[in-house]
Amino acid sequence: MDQHPDLRENLLDGIDITDGGDRGRQEDHSSHGTLMAGLIAAHGQGVSRGALGIAPKAKVLPIRVGQTSNRGDAEDLATGIEWAVANRAAVISISSVSGASARLQQAIRAALQANVTVVAAAGNRPDDFGVGYPASEEGVIAVGGVDHTGEHAAVSVTGPEIDIAAPAVDIYSTSFGGRYSKGTGTSSATAIVAGAAALIRSKYPHLPSAEVAHRLTATAIDKGPPGRDDEYGYGVIDLVAALTADVPPLGFESGPSVPTTTTAARPASDGGDDGATARGLATLGVLVAASGGYLLWRRRRADDPPPRISR
Repeated sequence: MDQHPDLRENLLDGIDITDGGDRGRQEDHSSHGTLMAGLIAAHGQGVSRGALGIAPKAKVLPIRVGQTSNRGDAEDLATGIEWAVANRAAVISISSVSGASARLQQAIRAALQANVTVVAAAGNRPDDFGVGYPASEEGVIAVGGVDHTGEHAAVSVTGPEIDIAAPAVDIYSTSFGGRYSKGTGTSSATAIVAGAAALIRSKYPHLPSAEVAHRLTATAIDKGPPGRDDEYGYGVIDLVAALTADVPPLGFESGPSVPTTTTAARPASDGGDDGATARGLATLGVLVAASGGYLLWRRRRADDPPPRISR
């Protein structure tokens, strides 16, 4: 992870899985990790300088699990996820795709069982033809991309596993050497959604990870055919609504009578993201330390009725 001035104050000591588990902050040889971390947790350099991420008070724990490409080795990815969970992660953002090895599947499922919100990139064309792993795993928030106009981005794969979409074309962020650069792909969209998850877990510290995912999808701006579709999932992320809307808890969105408020999410006393301790990954993305109960999140089907929310 590059010691970018817009990130420096939010970087914790991480680990390099690719180099025998070397501890401490690592160098970024491709800028991918620094780009993702900046989208999530860049704090800028004062009022009018630098970049601001989605959750600029989050703390990033870099975990390097890949070399210079955005494709992760399944075993290294599993090791990184296991290490993240052991270090009290609550949000893991995986800006890469990998093969679904038995160990990686076990690591992902263990993270979900440990009340961790897992966000993963759906994949990019032309290299990927469908939603990759771990985005395709049940319980993982699979992120697709939209372009400058808010329409489906040509680079983003499609598939029934996609849950939500976020900006993915020409996204500027921090880069190595203290510079800035732009990237295109579902990696950037995933980092944006992970930052949103960090803010939700900070504002609602007692909200289970499954409800964090539900809050993101329930408040998304519907695009394409009504309801869930293979391009946008449940829609494009709406950060303000995700943080402020009254969202019925899981299991109530299909009932005949749905209350307009819920006590499932209890806001923190300050209502902000000051309490968030985000722990980030280079290729994996970002983590946020939190606690709470576990509730299985079932990926809703395309024919499920849209959740009723109050904004």
